[in-house]
Amino acid sequence: MKRSSLFLLASFLLVASFLTAQVRYERIANADNEPGNWLTYSRNSLGHRYSPLNQITPANVTGLKVKWAYQFPDPRTEVSPIVADGVMYVTGPNSAAALDLQTGRPFWKWSRPIPPDYQSIGFGRVNRGPAILDDKLFVATLDCDLVALDIKSGQERWSTKVADYKPGYSLTMAPLVIPGKVVVGVSGGEAGIRGFIDAYDAKTGKRAWRFWTIPGPGEPGHESWSGDAWKTGGGSTWVTGSYDPQLNLVYWGVGNPGPDWNGDDRPGDNLYTCSLVALEGDTGALRWHFQFTPHDTHDWDATHVPVLFEGEVRGKKRKLIGVANRNAFYYALDRETGEFIAGRAYAKQTWANGLDDRGRPMVIPGNEPSEEGKLVWPNLNGATVWFSPSYSPQTGLFYVAVREVGATYFKREADFKPGTFFAGGGEQTLGGDDEWGAIRALEATTGRIAWEFRLKSAPWAGVLSTAGGLVFGGTNEGNFFALDAKTGKPLWDFQTGGQVAANPIAFNIDGRQHIAVSANRVLYVFGL
Repeated sequence: MKRSSLFLLASFLLVASFLTAQVRYERIANADNEPGNWLTYSRNSLGHRYSPLNQITPANVTGLKVKWAYQFPDPRTEVSPIVADGVMYVTGPNSAAALDLQTGRPFWKWSRPIPPDYQSIGFGRVNRGPAILDDKLFVATLDCDLVALDIKSGQERWSTKVADYKPGYSLTMAPLVIPGKVVVGVSGGEAGIRGFIDAYDAKTGKRAWRFWTIPGPGEPGHESWSGDAWKTGGGSTWVTGSYDPQLNLVYWGVGNPGPDWNGDDRPGDNLYTCSLVALEGDTGALRWHFQFTPHDTHDWDATHVPVLFEGEVRGKKRKLIGVANRNAFYYALDRETGEFIAGRAYAKQTWANGLDDRGRPMVIPGNEPSEEGKLVWPNLNGATVWFSPSYSPQTGLFYVAVREVGATYFKREADFKPGTFFAGGGEQTLGGDDEWGAIRALEATTGRIAWEFRLKSAPWAGVLSTAGGLVFGGTNEGNFFALDAKTGKPLWDFQTGGQVAANPIAFNIDGRQHIAVSANRVLYVFGL
């Protein structure tokens, strides 16, 4: 045989040897049984972004070095990779690749063109990661397709149209798998869409259920809208949710109402915007909801990864859910009922005198956007935004990247035209010394601040905690760093050369712990 043929045969056999295992849902549900893999967006379905791996510790973290790097074709990536059985799966806008975990060499690549008339209204052209189940990798595309790829070859197994992108819908988030289904949400809240959460059969791509985040006539919550405002109500769902297998409940955050900064034509609470919804996994039926910011006029989406944990409340163990909200308040809720347990501000805010006994904000009058402009903390990107927090069952702390920045909010008339910016105003963010950031560790059951590590600017990267006693995070200036999980003491730092705007992950290569994060267009893999 010719040398080229032998090379192709050897390559095929190598790829086949790696890409043979399947990821049954039982493996994802029992993620702690295989800590060396990273099988879903937050590593487990509970939203923890915590790794049980403990080889990298405060004592040896200074020995971390770059093992390999992968260059994305896109100018910036916010991807959180999936790692399964020796393969890393990554995505970009309308693209995906399977990488050799040892070297970063691609086994296969997949892409499809972005339509020339596609436009992202109010958000960047990004993709935050894939999902995996059985023998398929699931990718959400900017032009609103959910695509199932064969994990061995990267070939399309099926493709389903989720929505029409032309009115402003888009898919930028990582899907979430639950038993037999793939759950996705939509971007486009600044285009006057009507948001929803969908579940699709993982084998066929057929839609199993849809939950409209803006209720229509006759549906509970519709009374919180006036006239036809619900038709352009926003309520996008652009960050991955969480799932409780025991309760069979999907938890998902909902974005701002439309228009963003002018609420004159939509009086009322505007459900279910700026809310957390708990949906039955089999049907998508609403079990309960909790609204963080009723009648929002500051673009404070509640699109965060909900963190599910167990904690002690007044001497009794409870199933809880923690959310560090964009509006600068931290909330602990009962995840079976949605009951408000505790809440407090974790960043500077000037719009509310705290929360009442039900968790509803006690709004300070006069802080609405105006034609002249009104200075309010936080700014539209909030005290935190899409990037992931982390919860460590080892320390009981909830770690979150915090943005300390205010803005002057403006209001103007908003005329709805499909496929255009429908905001009713804008904002001017403070800069210079008035903008900074921090990594904060909160007591998960109360929201009290345990420690803080200050950053020079408001971050755009998530955090990862590990059983080795570390918290990893990143900065706009390109620093990827490690902190002591108990104290916040800085221990290690690496300059990536580009903005860190992604969520870190941890996994094993040949039984040895590694850390990965994307910075600008480069994915770095670190090991001792």
